[in-house]
Amino acid sequence: MNSTPNIPSVNLNDFLSGNAERKAAFVQKLGQAYEEIGFVAVKNHGLTDEQSAQLYNQVQHFFSLPAEVKAKYEIEGLAGQRGYTSFGKEHAKGRNTGDLKEFWHFGQYVEDGDPIESKYPENVMVNELPQFNEIGKIVYQTLEKAGKNMLRAIALYLGLDEFYFDDKIYNGNSILRPIHYPPITSEPKDAVRAAEHEDINLITLLMGASAEGLEVLNKKQEWIAVTALPEQIVVNVGDMLQRLTNNKLRSTTHRVVNPPKEKWGESRFSIPFFLHPRSEMRLDCLEECIDENHPKAYEDISGGEYLDERLAEIGLKK
Repeated sequence: MNSTPNIPSVNLNDFLSGNAERKAAFVQKLGQAYEEIGFVAVKNHGLTDEQSAQLYNQVQHFFSLPAEVKAKYEIEGLAGQRGYTSFGKEHAKGRNTGDLKEFWHFGQYVEDGDPIESKYPENVMVNELPQFNEIGKIVYQTLEKAGKNMLRAIALYLGLDEFYFDDKIYNGNSILRPIHYPPITSEPKDAVRAAEHEDINLITLLMGASAEGLEVLNKKQEWIAVTALPEQIVVNVGDMLQRLTNNKLRSTTHRVVNPPKEKWGESRFSIPFFLHPRSEMRLDCLEECIDENHPKAYEDISGGEYLDERLAEIGLKK
C-alpha cells in the first residue's frame, strides 16, 4: 500500500508570497494535481498545531459524553445541518448500509447583517463543554480563509479572474464536521467506516485524522492510503467544482476503511471542512471548460438545488 508521498504537496505561502513566479508555480502545480488525482497536501494553511490539538481534544470529550447527553443535541428537522447526528444515519450514495460513524456540524457564522443569515440554522451550543464551540468557531473561520485562497489559485488555473469565487463563497453554506468512528466490536457485515464516495461541495479541507484509514482512488483504479503529514492539511476537489469545471478538475473517489483487526478497539476521529458556496451560486459548466473535445456534461443547476438533491441521496434529507 502506498502512502502520502503520492499526493502532491504545495505550500500556500508560495501563493501568498507576493512573488509572481512563486505564485504562478503554485497555481500550476495545484491545477495539475487536481486534474490528475484531485487531492493535495497543503503546508502553511494558517491553522496552528495548537488549535488543531485543542479542537481534537474537545471533540473527543464531546463524543465520550453519555448517549442521552449527546441525544439532546440531535435537532429534529435540521437534516443534520447543525449539532449532532447519531450513529449510522448517513450512508454513501447508492448504498443503504449506514456508515460506522457519528458526527457534529458547525455551520456558518454570519456576523455582518447579511440577510442570508435567516436561511441558516443557528449553531448548537454544548453546555457541558464551553470550549467546544469556541475552538470550533476559530478552526471553522481559519479553514474557510485557507479555502478562499485555494479557490483563488484554482480560479487563476481555470483562466478566470483571481477573485471569481470570493462573493460566491462569502457567508457560504460551509460545514466543519468532527467525526467519530467508534471502536469496531463485532465483524461488520458490509459496513465500513465510510463507504467510497465523492464529496458534494466545492473543496474539502481535512485536518490530520487521528488514525489511518483514508484511501483515494487514483487514475489506475488503485486505492492509495492518505495520512496527513505533520503541519499539513489535505485538500480535495468536490463534485460541485467538478461540475462547474465540466470534469476538468476531478472529484476523487475516496473511502475510510476499517482498520486491521488488532486496531478494532481504537476510535478514529476526523475533522473535514466542507467548503460550500451560497445557495444561489450557479454550477453551470464554465465556458472556459467546454470545447469540442469536452462537450458540456451537466445540466444547469444552482448550488442550493444540487445540495438538496445530494442530501436526499445520502439519507440526511427526506
